[in-house]
Amino acid sequence: VPPPQLGRLELDRGPSLLPHSSLETYETIPGPSKITYLLQAIRNNATPEEARQMAAVLLRRLLSSAFEEVYPALSPEDQTLVKSELLLFIQLEMQSTMRKKICDIVAELARNLIDEDGNNQWPEVLKFLFDSVNSQNVGLREAALHIFWNFPGIFGNQQQHYLEVIKRMLVQCMQDQEHPSIKTLSARAAAAFVLANELNAPLLKHFADLLPGILQALNDSCYQNDDSVLKSLVEIADSVPKYLRPHLEATLQLTLKLCADANLSNMQRQLALEVIVALSETAAAMLRRHTNIIAQAIPQMLAMMVDLEEDEDWANADELADDDFDSNAVAGESALDRMACGLGGKLVLPMIKEHIMQMLQNPDWKYRHAGLMALSAIGEGCHQQMEGILNEIVNFVLLFLQDPHPRVRYAACNAVGQMATDFAPGFQKKFHEKVIGALLQTMEDQGSQRVQAHAAAALINFTEDCTKLVLEQVVTSIASVADTVEEKFVPYYDLFMPSLKHIVENAVQKELRLLRGKTIECISLIGLAVGKEKFMQDASDVMQLLLKTQTDFSDLEDDDPQISYMISAWARMCKILGKEFQQYLPVVMGPLMKTASIKPEVALLDTQDMENMSDDDGWEFVSIGDQQSFGIKTAGLEEKATACQMLVCYAKELKEGFVEYTEQVVKLMVPLLKFYFHDDILLRNSTSMPLLLECARVRGPDYLTQMWHFMCDALIKAIGTEPESDVLSEIMHSFAKCVEVMGDGCLNNEHFEELGGILKEKLEEHFKNQELRQVKRQDEDYDEQVEESLQDEDDSDVYILTKVSDILHAIFSSYKEKVLPWFERLLPLIVNLICPHRPWPDRQWGLCIFDDVVEHCSPASFKYAEYFLRPMLESVCDSSPEVRQAAAYGVGVMAQFGGDSYRPVCPEALPLLVRVIQSPDAKAKENVNATENCISAIGKIMKFKPDCINVEEVLPHWLSWLPLHEDKEEAVHTFNYLCDLLESNNPVVLGPNNSNLPRILGIIADGEIHEAIKHEDPCTKRLANVVRQVQTSGGLWTECISQLNADQQAAIQELLNSA
Repeated sequence: VPPPQLGRLELDRGPSLLPHSSLETYETIPGPSKITYLLQAIRNNATPEEARQMAAVLLRRLLSSAFEEVYPALSPEDQTLVKSELLLFIQLEMQSTMRKKICDIVAELARNLIDEDGNNQWPEVLKFLFDSVNSQNVGLREAALHIFWNFPGIFGNQQQHYLEVIKRMLVQCMQDQEHPSIKTLSARAAAAFVLANELNAPLLKHFADLLPGILQALNDSCYQNDDSVLKSLVEIADSVPKYLRPHLEATLQLTLKLCADANLSNMQRQLALEVIVALSETAAAMLRRHTNIIAQAIPQMLAMMVDLEEDEDWANADELADDDFDSNAVAGESALDRMACGLGGKLVLPMIKEHIMQMLQNPDWKYRHAGLMALSAIGEGCHQQMEGILNEIVNFVLLFLQDPHPRVRYAACNAVGQMATDFAPGFQKKFHEKVIGALLQTMEDQGSQRVQAHAAAALINFTEDCTKLVLEQVVTSIASVADTVEEKFVPYYDLFMPSLKHIVENAVQKELRLLRGKTIECISLIGLAVGKEKFMQDASDVMQLLLKTQTDFSDLEDDDPQISYMISAWARMCKILGKEFQQYLPVVMGPLMKTASIKPEVALLDTQDMENMSDDDGWEFVSIGDQQSFGIKTAGLEEKATACQMLVCYAKELKEGFVEYTEQVVKLMVPLLKFYFHDDILLRNSTSMPLLLECARVRGPDYLTQMWHFMCDALIKAIGTEPESDVLSEIMHSFAKCVEVMGDGCLNNEHFEELGGILKEKLEEHFKNQELRQVKRQDEDYDEQVEESLQDEDDSDVYILTKVSDILHAIFSSYKEKVLPWFERLLPLIVNLICPHRPWPDRQWGLCIFDDVVEHCSPASFKYAEYFLRPMLESVCDSSPEVRQAAAYGVGVMAQFGGDSYRPVCPEALPLLVRVIQSPDAKAKENVNATENCISAIGKIMKFKPDCINVEEVLPHWLSWLPLHEDKEEAVHTFNYLCDLLESNNPVVLGPNNSNLPRILGIIADGEIHEAIKHEDPCTKRLANVVRQVQTSGGLWTECISQLNADQQAAIQELLNSA
């Protein structure tokens, strides 16, 4: 293949460095040949400089992306030649930019020549580094530092051996006063080395004394218009904050000084502030010890927020231009928000409150604007502290809706909208009257369209609590109000509906399609709010309008805003119409599936490409290494998530009516369990799985099994790989529900093997995380806020533990004792959960798992009694009500399902259960569920193991504790047992001459009042029959009824009417 004409290539502005025709030529060359040709181009000084640089970039990319394909294919001699030539090029190259690009190639090659054991297979490069760093040639010293900065792991498993040499090299270079470039590069290299060894605590401690040199280089480089060292410090603050601890005061003082220096560029000042803000997020406890710095940083952020431009056309600009995200004002606001969240309101609010109050009284509009924006920014972080003074804040902010300057009025709208989100729903309940009135008045602001628009947006925030899209039109505000007040909107229905229908019929021009889409949404939201009965008068017209729009879908452009509104509207119509909606599925499913099937554009880019694309609309990037980033174009993802949510809605509402579509939906949804780009899409897909199985059940067991086989592997793999706990918990819950739907036989040996390994891993991770939190509690920076953060982590871990319990419950209830041999691999971990020293949630869920073992796997469960029986009995009187409840339930199922082996448990448990029931605060809100489980457990002992205790002695006490009404499941058990006793004319229950009957009717009436039993439950019929029996006895009935109050009498009548 002839060499490509590298000398004539030109740089392109797009992601590719090569013009299209040259790129095609280049791509046809075999990989090893590419190395040869690119080296030739780099070597040839007659080649234009731009083309030589491009050849260097292409060679580095080739080694980065295809090393295994191209380099090993070279002969050993050629490999040696490549390595020696590259080092020679650096020594001969006179041009600084080109030398750096060759250094990048050397670093990339060295990175790939470290083997799995950490051996550097290019020892010559290490000799080159040592020789160059000690050279008198400044260019070579720069080259050595650049290579080390690019690949700080270049020493491989020899790093420890060379540690002192590395340190001496970096210190020596940072002390070079003659050559600023050496000082800067050595500081960056030292930072890169620290970042590369972030988990090596002894090394970080050993290199701590390099930090003053890094800080000095940072200061000097900033005033030479170079922010590279500052960026390195931001990375350290973000990833290795503990490294800064020995010199934290100096670090903070320097970054604060730089942030305040107006002679520096905005970007440099913002980066300096970012160091402090990043530390508030990654090392909040450490930073909180330096209150003097925080107290100085807050006014600095506020000063940046005042840095606003005058703009005469602002008030009535037609298009809302994007905020200038590089501006100091936006950066200051963002920093304040993050710092308040990171450090907590207890520290931040007292420091900032007076500053904001002074700003709000300043005659300069910029200060008033900044004060209101600051108030918006701190709401989330200072939530708890601001709640107590919210009335005072709201009254004050509403005054600024009348401010003479439109941008201050705008900021006041912003503050109201943000508070509506941050303090929902209490904010809405307390302040609806004054806030809605003030915002409606502001929406009539004739002086500024933008203020009107923002007032409408604030009203949407207020009515929707936390809306996703800040919508402009008043029609959306109407929809939001209807959605919030629900049936209270009925009186206004006839006022609005004709106008809304008129808009949908007539707003057909292209420029009105957003208005039309929002109106369609508004109509469907109003229909859902007022209910089917009221909406049916217009339902037919609305459906025809929707159908007409739907049939025109093929004419709509892919980005037509009506599409997403239509998809949501159909789902709401489905909720309103129920089964009657099934007839419209053929029309709605096509566009819905098309939207749900959107495939996002993704790209793997290196840093230079990413910089070219960063301004491209809709791309987001995640770094996945030193030189590469993963990009995804997020346009369409929200619509895809909405469409997936709608499919879930149809499956849930229509059940078997959706069966025709289950197969295609499953084929779409299951692969999306690996769709890591959007959490909502993952959540919707996992939620859909059990619902789709329910839909498919009508097709028979073979069809259902086939569908389940398609889902099962993907669900199990998702449980093993999903990193986000919110998504993971939903996937685990869905899997448990699917197993309950499918029952015995739904998992094969491979499934059990994989699932067992995953559950074991989750439990081990649970214990490990608890240990790590205990270590953090011993840290010198531990404080109250750290504890709050650790509690949040703990809550998240416990939630995953509840899902482990859900999965085991589903398996035990489906497979019974057959699954016990499989369970034994998890047994030691479950036993560990119920140890006395473990936190109460561990003991609660550990006992729940053993409750399931007893309930579903008895009598075989008794072989494990040695592990759980004693802890369960001891937990009946535990200080935690949740643990008491789990233990009491366990005693009940032992009596009900356990068999003869558990008989001795009953007399031992009885006094413990009674002690809980008779404690003074047994019926307190936090204790009532545990108490009711104790009462139910005693009922089960009397019913299923009557010969183990003296039933006649216990019965009167048990009757006095009835009814149960909080725990509906246990209420059914107790009422069923009461019916057993009454139907058998138990003398103890009836009392002498039926004297207990008034009390029994009172118990039944109270159960009805508290809706303890659903009317469709067979127990309701039994209770009604008991009441009818008493009715036939004339005088006795009159006497019983006379002893009931009016509510109880009405409840008895309701019971008789319902059964």
